[in-house]
Parts: sequence; C-alpha cells; structure tokens
Amino acid sequence: MYRAPSVIGIGYNAVMPAFSITGLAGQKSLAGTIPVYGAKNFVLPAMAAALILPGETVLEQVPEISDVAVMSDILRELGATLQTADGVLKISAPRLASNIGASAKSLRASVLLIGPVLARTGTVTIPHPGGDLIGERPIDLFAQGFERLGAHVSEDGDRYTFSAPHGLSGGEFFFSTVSVTATETLLIAATLAKGTVVLVNAAMEPEIVALADMLRAAGARIEGDGTPVITVRPVSLVSPPPTTIIPDRIEAATFLALGALAAESLTIQNVRPDHLAAVLDVCERMGVPLSIGTDSITVRAPERLAPIRVRTHEYPGFATDAHPPIMVCLTQADGESVLIESIFDGRLKYTEELVRMGADISLMSPHRARVVGARALQGADIVTPDIRAGLAFMLAAITANGTSRIGNAHLIDRGYARIEERLRAVGVSIEREI
Repeated sequence: MYRAPSVIGIGYNAVMPAFSITGLAGQKSLAGTIPVYGAKNFVLPAMAAALILPGETVLEQVPEISDVAVMSDILRELGATLQTADGVLKISAPRLASNIGASAKSLRASVLLIGPVLARTGTVTIPHPGGDLIGERPIDLFAQGFERLGAHVSEDGDRYTFSAPHGLSGGEFFFSTVSVTATETLLIAATLAKGTVVLVNAAMEPEIVALADMLRAAGARIEGDGTPVITVRPVSLVSPPPTTIIPDRIEAATFLALGALAAESLTIQNVRPDHLAAVLDVCERMGVPLSIGTDSITVRAPERLAPIRVRTHEYPGFATDAHPPIMVCLTQADGESVLIESIFDGRLKYTEELVRMGADISLMSPHRARVVGARALQGADIVTPDIRAGLAFMLAAITANGTSRIGNAHLIDRGYARIEERLRAVGVSIEREI
C-alpha cells in the first residue's frame, strides 16, 4: 500500500491538507446539481499557446486549480504578463526568456512550453518535467519531434536544451506512441514553422480540437485535428478573440461514477455528452439510469451495478484518467469485472488502498485487474499519490462505512477546483483539514 515517505518524501503526520469524509454506508441519497468546471487538460495547453500569439490572449471559464497557478508562475518567470479575475485569464508575452526554471519539475505540462519558447526565441532550456506517479512518461518523443522539425536537442544532467536559431522547418513526424501532450506541443510550435508540418498518428482528444480551434481563431491554417493526421501550414498569426475553456470530461466522468454509486438523482451540469461516449457506454453497460440533455446529464444509482470488462484506450476510447473512479464502481458491481489499463504501467498501484478498504481486487499484471463485487468498503486513512487516484479514494470513502481521511489533498487540488464545496452541496459529508 502507499506510504508517504516513498511517494513524496514526507511523513503521513506532516502538516498537509487532507479531506475527512463520513461515508454513506452504501446509501443512495445524494441529490442535487453539481457543475463541471473548465478542462485542466485544455487550459494548460491554451496558456502555452498564448505565448506564440500577438497581443493579449483572453481565456474564459478558467478553473481555479493549482496546476493553473503553477503554470502561471512559470509563464511569469519567462516574462509573460498575466491578469486574472472571475475565471478570466489574460496573457500577453511581447518578450520571452529562453530558460524554463525549476518550477517545471513539479508540473508535467511544462513540456508544453518547449514549442512556443523555441519557436519564439530559437532556443529553450527545461528541466526534466514532473507529474503524477503513474508510470514512465519520457521526454524522448518530444525530442524526436523537434529534431524532425530542424531543432538540435542536447542533455546535461536533468536539463534539456532545444535549439533552432534559424527557426523550425517544415516536415512530417510520426508519433511512435500516441501522446496528447506531445501532439499539443508540436501543434503549437508548428504554427510558427517555416514550412508545412504534418503530424501522423496524432492524438485525437477533444482538447486537441479545442487547441486547434483556438489557434485557427488567431489565423493558423490547421487541418485534420480530431483525426490521426494533422497538417499545419505556415501563416502569420493575429491576436485571437476570447477562448472559452471546454468542460472537463474527466471531471464529468468522475461525477458520473459518483452518481452511479450513491445518487438518488444527481444532475451534472456544463458537460459535453459528445466527449463522453465511452464513459456513457460503460455506465449503460453497468445498468446505470441516465438522462442525457444538451449540456447536462442526470444519473441515478441503480439497485444493482452489473459487472463489466473495461479497457482504457486513446480517445475516442475509454480515457485512462477516468479509470480510477470507474474502478470504485466495479468494486460495487455484483460479480466479476476486469479492468485493463493500456496506457500507463504504474496506474493500477493505487488499488492496494482500495483492497485495504475491503475491495476484492487482484492485479493479474501491471496492466490488468480482476475485481469481484459487491464488497462493502470500510473507512480508512489514505495518502493519495496522484490526482485521479485521489478522486477514486474520495468516491470509495463516500460509499464506505465510517470515516476516511484522504491525505495529500493538495494533489487533488491540482485538477479539481473547490471539490469539497461541490460535493457538500449534493449531500456528501466532507471537510478539509489543514
């Protein structure tokens, strides 16, 4: 099971924020409306893209998450000016430094800055980026992509230098592994390349399409986003109109799992059902009653959840980030389920804590879990290792008997704004401990 010294190097009793949750003991009593906020996985690339756009970039419906705060600090260190109020973030960057500082070590999304800084200044130095402890996430794919576009890449310890003093050339790059962040990074840089750039085996996530829409609004010539082949042709960019951050589909999936576990009637607002096809399919196969509107979904917990087989896959498949909340649902399904994690080697490690709470989960391999339910869960003290596991632990605590304490709440804050306020509003007994 997870223990803090091996995860973040501090003792469990250190002064760190935590969530205290009193479980519903299997009751299905949650009711009301819970809103979905702007997508973490779009706002961060949108902030990076702002660095290549002339004038001021305005982002609307920006979530108040700590990842945005960290990215904001990195942008300021690079020389950008940022203003924020009431969910609106304004960014301008007439001049940029070329050295990305140590703050990048705490944020995997800092790799998104390689493209704009390199394209703007001709060189960029960045430390090896940080991120969640869910398996190997190498930077090699980024280096290969920029080398194909004419950059030189060198490594010195844990720092990388990308240089292209004469600008990025056109060219074609094949992603040996489908990567959302690498696709976004090269897409941003390609808009300032001297020639046509073709990205093959590109990621197809809605966040990629939203990023392309944002860049097109600034004059970029981008075709094929949402498909495996994206083509970017050179053009001069202009100051864009305001960009609205799309709803967070992973947050929506988390709330769907919450409703499937414990809701009398839970309405999830500000959603894009067309972004949730794989998750809605899983819910329907488990027997979860759903009422799907234009921008809302109402979910009710059934008397019995059906066991199913789930496999994560790149979009439009079932998202890896949505798997931990669904895992909790599988622990409450009547019978044997299988969950296959095809993206990250280390993501299933969090299930050890669910087992400690009473779940019957066997890891058949680093990528395959066998789940037998339904098993009543018991409250426990848990230290979360990452954002998505943290929400799984919160869902488990909500359905469990007794009280749970979920440590490392600051990791959950990276991707879920005001989560305790939203959960409390629909009937969850939850408090934040400092």
